[in-house]
Amino acid sequence: MKRIINIVEDEKDLNELVKSYLEKEGYEVHSYYTFDAAYAHLHDECDLWILDIMLDDKSGFDLIEEVKGIDANKPVIFMSARDKEFDRIIGLEKGSDDYITKPFSPKELVLRVNAIIKRVYKDSSHLQTGPYLIDESQRSISKDGEQIDLTTKEFELLMLFVRNEGSAFSREQILSKVWDENYYGSDRVVDDTMRRLRKKLPDLNIQTIYGYGYRLG
Repeated sequence: MKRIINIVEDEKDLNELVKSYLEKEGYEVHSYYTFDAAYAHLHDECDLWILDIMLDDKSGFDLIEEVKGIDANKPVIFMSARDKEFDRIIGLEKGSDDYITKPFSPKELVLRVNAIIKRVYKDSSHLQTGPYLIDESQRSISKDGEQIDLTTKEFELLMLFVRNEGSAFSREQILSKVWDENYYGSDRVVDDTMRRLRKKLPDLNIQTIYGYGYRLG
């Protein structure tokens, strides 16, 4: 099950940049550019909100009150160009879980999101795919109580498909999401890693789409 994140940020380039990094991490991301657009989706399913403080004629402070009015435990991260202690204090008083100042590294924001998601949704770190039990927080996998050792890339490749069951990925997409968009090696590394993963997890239902890539389920 994908975790859903809502971003409310009126700077389109920044909004899209953060969205792309979070999607690469496996999240489903919905982008909004105004208070009103976000307000219209307050009751939609969502696991975490990322709010800019300055929003058209209202603010992220107004929006967090609406979010917390529906679910007081819903996690919220503020991001702002204003690095003021006053803003941080107000954000904490209104129930925010974190505050990040612009400009920031999107990778740092992803790490903060991951940490909050894991802390808030502790009981959901375990996933099942076929006979295999996955513990995301420990980055481990087992079958019938016996641990199966995977390399970092094997585990990340597995999680890409588990988080997106039923979706087909080309070798180029897998390279970008699991390795890095700046990876310049051969896409044969995808096939080699998949071969090892299948050998270790013979009951894993990852299908080959000839001439394209792979799909789970």
